[in-house]
Amino acid sequence: MIDDGNVLTRRDFVRGSVGAAVTASLLGGALDSEAAPAIKSWVAVVRDQAALNPANQVNETVLRQMLTEALKAVTGKPDPASAWRVLVRKDDIVGLVHTDHLNRTHPELVDLVKTTLKESGIAEENIWMVQGSPSKVEKCNALISLPALKAHWLTGIGTVFKNYITFTGSPSSYHDANNANLGEIWTKPHVKGKTKLVLVDALRPLCDKGPQPDPRYMWQYKGLIAGTDPVAVETVCLKVLMQKRQALRGEPWPLSPPPMVVEMADKRYGLGTSNLDEIGINRVGWMEDVLV
Repeated sequence: MIDDGNVLTRRDFVRGSVGAAVTASLLGGALDSEAAPAIKSWVAVVRDQAALNPANQVNETVLRQMLTEALKAVTGKPDPASAWRVLVRKDDIVGLVHTDHLNRTHPELVDLVKTTLKESGIAEENIWMVQGSPSKVEKCNALISLPALKAHWLTGIGTVFKNYITFTGSPSSYHDANNANLGEIWTKPHVKGKTKLVLVDALRPLCDKGPQPDPRYMWQYKGLIAGTDPVAVETVCLKVLMQKRQALRGEPWPLSPPPMVVEMADKRYGLGTSNLDEIGINRVGWMEDVLV
């Protein structure tokens, strides 16, 4: 059952801070003495212990139930077909944007999103795979972002905002300290306002950065993280990564480069909220080591 009252009240993002201060605040601090701010955005964290077997194979029946719960938490609708009808129109050209490198989006999740979109009445020919194609994105009315949860050696965190980096024509201009500008991509005319849902594949995240995925830093989180506010979703994703990194080292383990994108997507580009005090979290299912 969704726990609508289970809201974070720790000030995990320090206003006006980036870099090391972001890392320190994500790992927790003193409770704020002032009254808790109003919730601006909600994020669903759905987990199931049976989502993966010991060989990291996906249980597709369980994954479908997890998607149902995630969509229900976001839209209030009881099944995927009715939930998608809240998020997209029947005549939309829907672009699916998956992660295709480092820690790839599980194909079972992509296929399930396609299947349930078709069940909602979207024609198969109107569901496009658009990763890496600005021209296709331009023709879409709606985008569903399907990144995998991961750290990244060039942008700190490589999940929500980095998922659209190929839509710019100049990905390298957003690397290193310039990851602070990744939110800019979401304001470009061929992208702006089109993302209807961010659905993060957190089945088996990567908490250290590559350039090749290191199995030592991958673990079975067995989750989906979903919302309509991309900044709020990225904030929750970053919290999960930082908590896992601290658990592995037994002490704070900052990302490099610092993931400035998260706060700047809020403060500079106005794309959502990066303050965990203002983010409500619907936690559904298996809660062991939930990390948020």
